[in-house]
Amino acid sequence: MTVHKGRGFACINYPIGMNLGGDPSQALVHSTPDGKFMVSLSSIDLGQGMKSVTRQIAAETLGVPVADVYVDTADSDTGPHCMGSFASRGTHRVGNAVIRAATEARKALLEAAAEELEVNTADLETDGQGNIHVKGAPTRTITVADTAIAAQFKQGRTLSGRGIFLIPPSDVDPDTGEMTPVSCFAHAALVVDLEVDDETGEVTVNEINSAYEVGRALNPRLVEQQLIGGAWMGVSHALYETTEPYYPDRNHGPEDFNAYLMPGPGEVVDHNIAVLERPAEDAPFGGKGPGEMCANPVLPAIANAVYNAVGVRCDTLPITPERVLRGLLANGGARPQGVR
Repeated sequence: MTVHKGRGFACINYPIGMNLGGDPSQALVHSTPDGKFMVSLSSIDLGQGMKSVTRQIAAETLGVPVADVYVDTADSDTGPHCMGSFASRGTHRVGNAVIRAATEARKALLEAAAEELEVNTADLETDGQGNIHVKGAPTRTITVADTAIAAQFKQGRTLSGRGIFLIPPSDVDPDTGEMTPVSCFAHAALVVDLEVDDETGEVTVNEINSAYEVGRALNPRLVEQQLIGGAWMGVSHALYETTEPYYPDRNHGPEDFNAYLMPGPGEVVDHNIAVLERPAEDAPFGGKGPGEMCANPVLPAIANAVYNAVGVRCDTLPITPERVLRGLLANGGARPQGVR
């Protein structure tokens, strides 16, 4: 029995969203009577941090504290239209819609404050702490809460905004039909170090090192957590998750998550991440979001590392011990591809 070390590399260019029918997302923003703001979306938070990021985007655009912004992801019946939470489009598409809606709501907010302070709207600025000031006159101020009260109970104003983001139609080459289906790309490179036991066929991941270009990390801790969790999801796809050989026959196969084979917390390994920021011109504050590319490069990187370790090229997932052993048998034993 010999345990062979292997290293595998993979890199990807990942398209953000799509360009079918403009890939639209809409957002609504309105103030409550006490000066808080509600962002209404039909873009569902699947655990990727949609609510947190759109809350930050709205607060930054409105010029109010994050604590004064709430996000409601109700459903497609009661919320504004959205294409959906898929294709890694949330931060880019929905974030842009939120900026436009919050910009309109901010305009109404400043107009109401200007009426109360008897100044021009252009003379006002927000401090991000819940106050609106007259530029150059720090003592002349009104709170966002008092402005909302005045607007709704005195002036008869609605402090609200609507926003929609569409991808412009792509030019089409008349000769080839070539076009651009997306507006921007995210990028990643990932290295996996692992071991392969040539007697049992077992693959053990030891360490992951990666670099992700996500535009701008609007919430660095959320980005890091998503990259780590997504990479381990990729490990699970690459090495564990399957219903074979019984699918679609359920007999003797896993019927729930108690029997379904997945790695647990004990299998999580060190993952060193470099987040590279290159703000995208058409993205909300430059952020594109990591999305599905968290998991994508892990699968080919593990396959390449197994080949590097023992010379078995696995082109079917998951890379089970059985598949590794069959590959070793066909090769006449392990064939390491080089020592690191």
